[in-house]
Amino acid sequence: MTENLNQQPFELSGRWQYRLRSVLILCWSMLYITLRRLFRGPRLPNWSWALEASTYFLKAQSAFAFYMPNIVDGREYEDSLTFSSPAVAQIKVESVNLPVKGHWYQPKAAAGHVTVLYLHGGGYAYYSKAHQNLIALVTLAAESRTFALDYRLIPEHPFPAQLQDAQAAYRWLLETGVAPEHLVIAGDSAGGNLTLALLLALRDAQLPLPALAICLAPWTDVSNPGDSMTTNASFDWVDKRMPAQWADWFCEDTTVSNPLVSPIHAGLSGLPPIYIQSGSAEILNDMICTFADHAAKQGAQVELEIWPNMTHDFQAFGEITPESKEALLRIGEVVREHVA
Repeated sequence: MTENLNQQPFELSGRWQYRLRSVLILCWSMLYITLRRLFRGPRLPNWSWALEASTYFLKAQSAFAFYMPNIVDGREYEDSLTFSSPAVAQIKVESVNLPVKGHWYQPKAAAGHVTVLYLHGGGYAYYSKAHQNLIALVTLAAESRTFALDYRLIPEHPFPAQLQDAQAAYRWLLETGVAPEHLVIAGDSAGGNLTLALLLALRDAQLPLPALAICLAPWTDVSNPGDSMTTNASFDWVDKRMPAQWADWFCEDTTVSNPLVSPIHAGLSGLPPIYIQSGSAEILNDMICTFADHAAKQGAQVELEIWPNMTHDFQAFGEITPESKEALLRIGEVVREHVA
């Protein structure tokens, strides 16, 4: 079934109480950041008003959703107000329910020969409508058809449910005729964690490996180490208490040291090229740098690029910041470099 992605600047949905609160938080975010910048300037040197207001709004929204007593209500609240980037208008989407669940994203202009398996972030606990922006932006940057997997979520489905779903999706793509040399696995945040775990599982199962893996702000160690968890807490829109809770849910039946849970503990030889993007102002930055060093010492082909003063998943800001536009251009360049 083909669907038209929302092309309005924003969309309100769900219970009226959630919509009202979201609008009030948005209005307060714009007012507060305007006044704050007037008297104290930007929080970080290269932060525009739009970036700072968006970050403040995201922080308030995600925190309210996280602390709701029922995660199902929290997921609904996250979707009560969502923005749509111009990239969404350039994409057509088709839902898939069997044998795997997800959506095909494809540029309305002709796509190239690249297929991307996209694994969304959200701490393994959320899959908000807002993710369509990032998936659309990556699809356009890679000039690809992109299958965005709708994997099972925590706490209802702890590890290894998500990895099982990702393996099923990868096998399905191969069975439908997608050539491994034209295939890219990409993911952000928890989806970056799942991207790395999927590479390890495919290697160990001796299945054909993709041409490239792209990890945007990957959650590489679910024990959540690193000074940036604290030093960047005031800048990033992700609260450091969130990954702690998500790790507890995710690791219900395993340990944080399991290499398929925390790829920082894995042997990384024999993997395809891995391209990583991070922001220096995000709470996961230290663990991302540690993972890249760990991978390089094992001889893995890994490339890490860090954007100064950028927060978690900053690529989703699209046209709002020069940094996000540059990061997306780099994704396209890396895809063209590694995919035949």
